[in-house]
Amino acid sequence: MNNYQAIFEPLTVKRMTLKNRVVMPPMGTNFANMDGTFSMQHISYYEQRAKGGTGLITLENVCIDYPMGTNGARQLRMDNDQYISGLWHFNEKMHAYGACTSVQINHAGASAYGLRLEGEQPVSASNIPSKKGNPIPRPLTEEEIYGIVERYADGALRAQRAGFDCVEIHAGHSYLLSQFLSPLYNKRTDKFGGSPENRARLTKLVVEAVRKAVGPFFPISLRFSADELLEGGNSLEDTIEILSYFAEEVDILNVSAALNDSLQYQIDKMNLADGWRAYMSKAVKERFPDKVTVTSGNIRSPKRATEILEAGDADLLAMGRGLIAEPNWVNKVANGQEDLLRKCISCNIGCADHRIAKARPMRCTVNPDLHYEDDYKMKPILHPTKMVVIGGGTTGLEAAATAAEVGVSVELFEQKEYLGGLGHEIARFPDKKRIDDFITYEINRCKELDNLAIHLNRAATLKDIEAIGPDIIVNATGAKPLLPPINGLKEQLDNPNRKIFSIFDILDDMSKFQEFEGKEVVVIGGGAVGLDVVEYYAERGAKKVSIVEMQGEIGKDLDLITKLAMMEIVEKFDVEVHVETKLTEVRESSFLVEKDGEMIELPFDLGFVCLGMRAEAPMIRELDQYARSNGAVLLNMGDSKVARRIMEGTREARDILKTIEVLENTRTQKMLFEQTKSLQVTQTI
Repeated sequence: MNNYQAIFEPLTVKRMTLKNRVVMPPMGTNFANMDGTFSMQHISYYEQRAKGGTGLITLENVCIDYPMGTNGARQLRMDNDQYISGLWHFNEKMHAYGACTSVQINHAGASAYGLRLEGEQPVSASNIPSKKGNPIPRPLTEEEIYGIVERYADGALRAQRAGFDCVEIHAGHSYLLSQFLSPLYNKRTDKFGGSPENRARLTKLVVEAVRKAVGPFFPISLRFSADELLEGGNSLEDTIEILSYFAEEVDILNVSAALNDSLQYQIDKMNLADGWRAYMSKAVKERFPDKVTVTSGNIRSPKRATEILEAGDADLLAMGRGLIAEPNWVNKVANGQEDLLRKCISCNIGCADHRIAKARPMRCTVNPDLHYEDDYKMKPILHPTKMVVIGGGTTGLEAAATAAEVGVSVELFEQKEYLGGLGHEIARFPDKKRIDDFITYEINRCKELDNLAIHLNRAATLKDIEAIGPDIIVNATGAKPLLPPINGLKEQLDNPNRKIFSIFDILDDMSKFQEFEGKEVVVIGGGAVGLDVVEYYAERGAKKVSIVEMQGEIGKDLDLITKLAMMEIVEKFDVEVHVETKLTEVRESSFLVEKDGEMIELPFDLGFVCLGMRAEAPMIRELDQYARSNGAVLLNMGDSKVARRIMEGTREARDILKTIEVLENTRTQKMLFEQTKSLQVTQTI
């Protein structure tokens, strides 16, 4: 903690005093009940972050004008007084742990959730959709605008009455106020459009109405997109000018970035540096030195967090996905447990793609339980139990550590000299290096457990398993590249002077793949792995990069953010894309492909075949036979079950607790039965 003292400095904003500089920003969850109230899991999710030491918990954006202002099927509401009691209960829970609270009030405008509008056309500044493909909204009338201003004031007053310490107005990220502020959306010719002052008018009215509602001593925060990062949108300099029209009554300037069509910079893509937005908050701070500023953007490291604060680039640090992954971030840093921080890897799969693209409840790749965190550790096993884990990838490590933490004696076998499996191998790509943060955490976690033994450079054998006599066997042997029987493929991969490679060739020794200039590269397979190779070569100056995909689009199964980032690379570096194109033959220096019945030859200096992965479970039949013969439980999980992503394997691994629970209950029942039987015999005698 001494090295990071700046993080733990208190900060007072009007009548709110924060115990440290860490803020949980508002992030949608899809945890709310359908009627806009809290579910029990919803409260528990926030409670973990308050318990973990977070200074300010900002409740996800809440609807103040239903249904026209809502942005999700499971969004919290506060458009009338019936919601105050639930919000009060939330605040009691957070305050009990010493956290201050804020709530983000918001009107979605053109980003309104269509199923809730019941046929009504969404509203906005103009008739410009909030993102490509969204419904066309209608422009608000002046009377409607003033009515919405009143809804903001009503919402802010309810926030104050419900016990919040602060209220945040959302003026960014393509929601209604942002739609008025941005020249990309606002094409009005009345007093609410045109000049920066006119585009700022609605937000100014909202800020003034909220201040009047809550009084002079209640903190008001404003979140905004400092740079919209789109051609024709507001730049950082434009936004700083716009802020001058309404910043006077605002206490906290929450500096974010981007709009819907630049979402990979709002929900930061994986390869953006820790705290990359700090230059934006610094510029805002220099223009408004008397205001408290908040920055965000992939802040994971306490060292980088401290640098931002000590440099004066911001006063507060918003860690959104970082606190989803690691609710105990503050306490672990304070207690000197930096090596046990479960850092977000910015994959954006469970938090963003699940919620935004798939309308599912939020999940996390590296944190398999967002609601109850470490509660399972309070229920250690009563009966001695042994477990063998075969495979030291992310799934195997999570299963081993989880079981050991409740008292199971665990032995893990990994045939390679390192842990982490495919995750560690993919992390060798410079733009994917954050994945190793999770693996480092898992390894450090395992080192803490005396009842967990790890055997490297050792493939498990049936003799090993027989010698241990496990009650539970976990097979987590991962996946291997899919190499179908395509004419010439095997021959070229076996060629000692080959120019054709699989994904593992490049990952096994990247030093052999460091020549970029003048190279023509062709990648077969437009999924995640193929696009990783495209990204690697395109960003490093290859002369020409092409990608071939059988389906109608590349990146079909990617998460929303990664796909946007990859499409940006494809466009920026003029990657040649061939979709609905089939590989028919592999030659020494070219691929022969078929599209629309026409054969096309694609020459290359380097060719990569990245056609996905297939499950690899070489011992599964032997293990099944052993388990059946010896009364053991066999679990095949992660990629060795079905080749997928880290998230599915992590969740399956945490579910080892269910297997342990069933085993415990069976043994307890058997023990009780034996005791009852013995008692009956004694009584008979």
